[in-house]
Amino acid sequence: MRNSLIGIIVFGCLAVSPAFIGDYWTGQLSAYLVYGLLAISLSLVWGYGGILCFGQAMFFGIGGYIMAVFTKGMIYPDLTSSYLGLLAAMAGSAMFALALGFFLFAGRGISGAYLAIITLAIALVLERLMNNWYALGGYNGLLNVPPLKLVAFGLSYELWDKLPTFYIILGIVAAVFFAVTLLVNTSYGLLLTAIRTHPDRLSSLGYSVLNLRLSVFSLSAAIAGLAGALFVTLDGFASPTLIGFTLSTEALIWVAIGGKEMLLAAFLGAIFTRTAESWLSEIFGDYWILILGIAFMVSVVLLPKGLLATPFERLTRRKRVRPSSPAIAPSPPDPPSPPSGPD
Repeated sequence: MRNSLIGIIVFGCLAVSPAFIGDYWTGQLSAYLVYGLLAISLSLVWGYGGILCFGQAMFFGIGGYIMAVFTKGMIYPDLTSSYLGLLAAMAGSAMFALALGFFLFAGRGISGAYLAIITLAIALVLERLMNNWYALGGYNGLLNVPPLKLVAFGLSYELWDKLPTFYIILGIVAAVFFAVTLLVNTSYGLLLTAIRTHPDRLSSLGYSVLNLRLSVFSLSAAIAGLAGALFVTLDGFASPTLIGFTLSTEALIWVAIGGKEMLLAAFLGAIFTRTAESWLSEIFGDYWILILGIAFMVSVVLLPKGLLATPFERLTRRKRVRPSSPAIAPSPPDPPSPPSGPD
């Protein structure tokens, strides 16, 4: 309950921020919100599901390319709906994750560092594939991706202006955040904790560990695909860099710095880190990445729960009231001994 209250406060502050930061930073913050959505997807699969996916950006990129193909009319000239593009991006990313997850988790399954290496390798393979897929633009990617188009009551409106675009993106991200927060607070969230900590015990109780892993893997991929679809409408193009190593590594750093086991901390970790990157790169040039690496090491070594999750956890921790021990009643006096009779 307190986490949800803090989330409402955070999104409320984000909603009023355009009045103080100007048009340029409003546009930047829209992109940072999308990165925060990618961080939420990684926090769900890694922090809650215990699946270290080192290639989360591949779902981000798949969603971006599907959105670009739909809205540019490359599938059918009259089929350019942004709504269908967003749904197709989520569905395509989820289906790819489902097929990939069955390959990774079926049988004895793959976990730990091996899983991270394999997902990273797959992301690199997909990036190289997109670099040579000339029907989708090859190395240059797909240009002139149209912005989001809202259609309601027979009226259509394209989101070119930064302010309405910001509020639409903020509304989508807030809806996904609170929906996932409600989900992880149900019995499904307890099952995710169980597959992260004691999968063998969970399997002995009759639950399918494979189905649970596939479900959280696919759900996180759908969220990442949604983030990628929103990103290409903001940036105007989809390129192979959306899939590869760099973005996957950055997303991992965002979530680790924020806190992988807290959705809000991972979300804010992405926003704060991206904002810090913009400032540090202007001040220190290429040395900003060294500062980011130091922050990452400090987070992993000294604050393994995250730089943001640690104070949040202390803030939301409920004090456990120990039940007072009942007062010990005094023992009744010994009954008087009967008088002794005459001898």
